[in-house]
Amino acid sequence: MKTITRRAIASAAALLLCGLAQAQGAAANFPNGPIKIVVGFSAGGPTDLAARLIAVKLQAAFGHPVVVENKPGASSNLASEIVARAAPDGYTLLMAAAPLTINNHLYKNLKFDGLQSFEPISQVMSAPTILAVHLDAAKSMAELVANAKKNPGQLSFASSGTGGTQHLAGELLQQKAGIQLIHIPYKGASPALNDLMGKQVSMGFMAALSAIPYLKEGKLRPLAVASLQRLPQLPDVPTMGEAGFPGVEIDSWSGMLAPAKTPPEIIDKLYREINKALASPDLKDKLASQGAVVVNSNPAEFRAFLVHTSADMGKLIKSIKINLD
Repeated sequence: MKTITRRAIASAAALLLCGLAQAQGAAANFPNGPIKIVVGFSAGGPTDLAARLIAVKLQAAFGHPVVVENKPGASSNLASEIVARAAPDGYTLLMAAAPLTINNHLYKNLKFDGLQSFEPISQVMSAPTILAVHLDAAKSMAELVANAKKNPGQLSFASSGTGGTQHLAGELLQQKAGIQLIHIPYKGASPALNDLMGKQVSMGFMAALSAIPYLKEGKLRPLAVASLQRLPQLPDVPTMGEAGFPGVEIDSWSGMLAPAKTPPEIIDKLYREINKALASPDLKDKLASQGAVVVNSNPAEFRAFLVHTSADMGKLIKSIKINLD
């Protein structure tokens, strides 16, 4: 009996060592073929742009094709599901954005988990939400909030859709400032911006990419940035904290992830090359032109960010009682 047990243990140990050797070999030879980066949004947006800029750098570094595949749909859930089901070998990656930490709290029947189904590689960039008003509206956050308190439930705010970062920024402002606003969701940033300029809504929470051209042209007035730091492209616009409303901070962001159980050696190799890519001046300049700031966090930092952000989003969504099922 003891002999059988010892043989079983020895066999199991041998299999384990063999598996480890194969995993290390795969990591050492990675990559030996094309890599695919799946993006849950249409081509042309900030997340897609970041994915394509990084793909060019990775292709040059690895000597193998790195292609971007756009799979928009279901608030980026389709792309997340595709990558969550992919082989954990580093050849299928996800360029995710803010919905990854939001959708777990909005949808009950997702076929993946935003935290458990992926291995974080690096947060790539961050783009704060900007609160803007039309030119006949308030000239400061203090004036805007005072007007909202005098007229509860009468001022409206636009967002690019229910459950997105702009919508949640508006809900957070209401909680922190003690005001009541009417949420007007739109199917995208363009119609929201058009109605804001046309004075159909009182204010709008806008992604930096969408808002900056209109702000620089003087078609809208920015009141505050929902971030801890001012936006370099709009240095004169205060943060919400500076304007008197600390805690109203919701950034849009993008980051690279792999399927869960991807070997750490492969994650590290991908991170090192992405780190080099994000340090290049040309990539930084191109992302800055879109209203984004390069973050370039390591896998552990990115995981901590995802956990913290998901917890915050969960509390906020629970407090306003919304779901999209």
